[in-house]
Amino acid sequence: MLKKMLCAVTASALLIQAFALPGTKNSEAVKQRILVEKVDGLRDDFMKGVDISMIDQIEKSGGKFYKASGEQEDIFEILKENGVNYVRIRLWNNPTYESDQYDKNGKLVAKKGDKMGGGNNDIETDLRIAKRIKAAGLKFMLDFHYSDFWADPGKQYMSQDWKNLSPKELENEVEKFTRETINRFVKEGAAPDSVQIGNELNSGFMWPVGQLWSNDPSVKIGGMKQFLRLLDRASKGVRSASGGDKIKVIVHLADGGKQDLYKWIFDEVKKANIDYDIIGLSFYPYWHGSMDDLKANLEMISKRYGKEMAVVETAYAFTEDNGDEQGNVFQTYSDEAHGYVPSVQGQATELRDIIATVSAVKGGCGVFWWEADSILVKGSNLSATEGNTWENQALFDFSGRVLPSLAVFNLVSGKGEVENVWGGSAKNGGGFKPYAMAEKMEVTVKPGEVPQLPKKVKAIFTNDSESLLDVSWEKIDWKNQKIGKVTVHGSVKEGDFKPLVTVNVTNRVNLIEDPSFESGKLGKWKLNGPAAASFMENNKGNAHSGKWTYKYWLGNGFKSILSQTFTEIENGTYELSVWAMGGGGENNIRLFAADYDANSKQVTAKIVNTGWQQWKAYKIKVPVTNGKATIGIYLDTLPDCWGNFDDMEFIKVD
Repeated sequence: MLKKMLCAVTASALLIQAFALPGTKNSEAVKQRILVEKVDGLRDDFMKGVDISMIDQIEKSGGKFYKASGEQEDIFEILKENGVNYVRIRLWNNPTYESDQYDKNGKLVAKKGDKMGGGNNDIETDLRIAKRIKAAGLKFMLDFHYSDFWADPGKQYMSQDWKNLSPKELENEVEKFTRETINRFVKEGAAPDSVQIGNELNSGFMWPVGQLWSNDPSVKIGGMKQFLRLLDRASKGVRSASGGDKIKVIVHLADGGKQDLYKWIFDEVKKANIDYDIIGLSFYPYWHGSMDDLKANLEMISKRYGKEMAVVETAYAFTEDNGDEQGNVFQTYSDEAHGYVPSVQGQATELRDIIATVSAVKGGCGVFWWEADSILVKGSNLSATEGNTWENQALFDFSGRVLPSLAVFNLVSGKGEVENVWGGSAKNGGGFKPYAMAEKMEVTVKPGEVPQLPKKVKAIFTNDSESLLDVSWEKIDWKNQKIGKVTVHGSVKEGDFKPLVTVNVTNRVNLIEDPSFESGKLGKWKLNGPAAASFMENNKGNAHSGKWTYKYWLGNGFKSILSQTFTEIENGTYELSVWAMGGGGENNIRLFAADYDANSKQVTAKIVNTGWQQWKAYKIKVPVTNGKATIGIYLDTLPDCWGNFDDMEFIKVD
């Protein structure tokens, strides 16, 4: 019976493991010497932009910025020196708390009416910033959120000042607010050159009136019809403002690699004859896919709508270091074929590649780096109740020293090489070669079997990008190979780089066919519970090996069981194991095995998570006496509990 069961197990199973990439420490970031390839054919008016909406709050809290010479300098002058020609600033209606705010320990941290943080970007704040932008000779994009605080696909909350308006009154107010705000900027000598009418509108805006969809059937939403009415009135607000005919109007979605999303919304925008000029995209590779996905979407947009296009938000980390007690949102990007190292060089290469991708498509007109100014300063957090989640994706180190990667905005045009006082530099270059493995590979086979070695390996190149290479492996006499681990050396055509793969020759056979969840699918697993809360996640930064894990998270508490049943297996003792990590605080998490004997007993191991990347292995012995077993993971969580499982094994040991 065991032989029948094992015939479904491949002769060699490839395990791709995440391991420490050659990233940059924050303390060494300004010392890095990077190379950036020029982008040919870049139009003269290409928008080389940054979003620095936090700048007023950062500087009021004591934040300072330092140029390559080591001297303190106005941030707008530093940006201009490094090739930035455009600055984007978000605008909130009334960014004040509607009620008192408390931390998790019950301590009052903000009173009703206090500023909410995150830049405190009301009109007065943005006017101060806009005047400085114009004084520096830079162009200015004003990003209307039409909300009091952060607006994105997951939240588009109505401003507290507009909550009691009827849909018709809201339409009138949106047009009036847009027009009068722009007129105020024009009057004070800080006219915007472009205006976003909404921010990341995947799910609409000004919920529920302008909401496109909802998972809650009890919520009455306005749907596409009302969304388009509000968008049209926002556009009319721009056009009716002083000089509005010269302002570029931008409609902005996130998920820049998803063609279906852009077709769904912009087909309707086109039918409604909304007046706008540019389609804005958010594209963070660790959330939104590959450069190929972005390029395909841009090409579709260009042909289908004939509009200009700009990536108005992107970013990547120069380090995986975290400078405060608040965790960071960054995730290392690495898909099947490509990726970037979280280093100053990797950050620069990502920015250069985004610019090259956008500029290569007809109508591609700009790229903006989100919160390039996000340095660590007490009092300049994302809100009164949380710290900074973005300091490792700024274009300055934690203390405000300019990174060599900021020079990319110049270097893509073949100018502006930099040598800084700390020993770092940024120069034009090319001819990048592979120098290291991006992923550790291990193949498992039984004695006497020939392993199926990968035909391609992912390598890190000297610009800290990752790409697949064809590989040839040395010859090994596998028929006579003894139990143990064998290191196999390979060769590639691109230079002297020597790939490695470890072959584990063993009698221990894992009955779980996709132990690291790398298929990204449930496969033979059965889920009894909410799919929105228990799912497969593609995030290398949250994986014990590879990229995929079994993930759980939900804003509400829930219960679920992930299980798989094996039949016609040999009786004996098996070992069931899993690696787990998470934030902790759940009611109960158990690794379990059941139905393995006539008494329907269950054996379990309690799982206790203690923090991000705090991986622990949990194991149980399973005495199978009836030729079958059901294994799995049981979850009973509280609101906002989260965690990941990886590398499960079910192996006969006796």
